[in-house]
Amino acid sequence: MPIIKDKVGKETPICVNLWLIIMSDQPTVSDIFRCALEMRKLNPDTSYKDIEAQLVSEFSGNAFPAVAFLTIPEYDNIAPEEDWTAGLPVVLRGIQTGNWKYVAHGIVISLEQVENYPNESGREDDPAKEWRNRTKGIAEAEEKVLAEWMPADLMAMARRNVKT
Repeated sequence: MPIIKDKVGKETPICVNLWLIIMSDQPTVSDIFRCALEMRKLNPDTSYKDIEAQLVSEFSGNAFPAVAFLTIPEYDNIAPEEDWTAGLPVVLRGIQTGNWKYVAHGIVISLEQVENYPNESGREDDPAKEWRNRTKGIAEAEEKVLAEWMPADLMAMARRNVKT
């Protein structure tokens, strides 16, 4: 079983649960992504390039993941879907061409997005972000337009309906 040394020198098996799946000869993309997350958790100072190289060395020689299961766990609460799925086209290219370097690179792209998005933009589920509020930022302009273009009686009726 592959062993990794964490930052204090303690030897730990890499992705113990995943190793059992690898032994079944066909890991899924989700399994590989979880393995990359585990590598990062064991040693947060590891560079993405090193994680990519380690994934290639661990999975080379194994069967490629089935394209039917080309997905990674959902991270909608952390980053938008277009970010956490950013590496999947590269993973698909790797599976189609039989190249583990592409597969690992795509996994690392998604890993990087999941880790860096919250630092740069805040988590998607952060209440302060109010990302579901579609009128945020346009409320003042909308009020001005409605005040100018709506007749007074319609405006009064709209205000009454909003208050109730």
